[in-house]
Amino acid sequence: MTRPASFATLAAMELTILLIDDDEELCQLLADFLRLESFRVEMIHDGTAAVELARQRTFDAIVLDIMLPGLNGLEVLRQLRTFSETPVLMLTARGEDTDRIIGLEMGADDYLPKPCNPRELAARLRAVLRRAQPPESDKRELVVGKARLHAGRRCATYGGNDLALTSAEFNVLRLLMSDAGSVVDKDSLCEGALGRPLSAYDRSIDVHISKLRKKLATQGAPELIVSVRGVGYQYLDTGDGD
Repeated sequence: MTRPASFATLAAMELTILLIDDDEELCQLLADFLRLESFRVEMIHDGTAAVELARQRTFDAIVLDIMLPGLNGLEVLRQLRTFSETPVLMLTARGEDTDRIIGLEMGADDYLPKPCNPRELAARLRAVLRRAQPPESDKRELVVGKARLHAGRRCATYGGNDLALTSAEFNVLRLLMSDAGSVVDKDSLCEGALGRPLSAYDRSIDVHISKLRKKLATQGAPELIVSVRGVGYQYLDTGDGD
């Protein structure tokens, strides 16, 4: 299978990751491995300080632990999403499905349960980053009815109004709009939008779809994305122009 052009670009770039976790020993372990994988890594162990740092600096991706003292990870995420669209990968306690769903609903792009394998973390980060930078051949504008999506600028509008999508939401919408009128199965959405296979009991795609529907609903289009039970989701090609 041919890799997207952005894969080689990402491999050649030195990308900067902000790692937010109060477990200093684990932070150091993950940072050491990620640096061996050619990432630049900055660590911070306090939620409030992390938000301030993210305001002042630009990072390619953020790894954020939910369990932080004081300002917890979910509150950090909520504040981040008021000013930043940087991809965020949440670290959640194993088995804490509620935290994962809440994190996704608040704008996280993906999650990884702790304790995590550093190699899997690196792979997840590459997947998130690769999908945040589409290949040159795919930097086109998609138009379906009143919806417009520009892959190069990573922005989407409906009726001329910005939908303010997270990176993962953008990826899901791009896949659905690219095949508007047809059903896209959840396995394809997970692979294409998140860069990983769909696993049992994984509700990530469902949560991203739910958020997309809410954002479209604010523009008067609550029923553009429909569920096809047992298969996946369909973006309706209504044929309505601007």
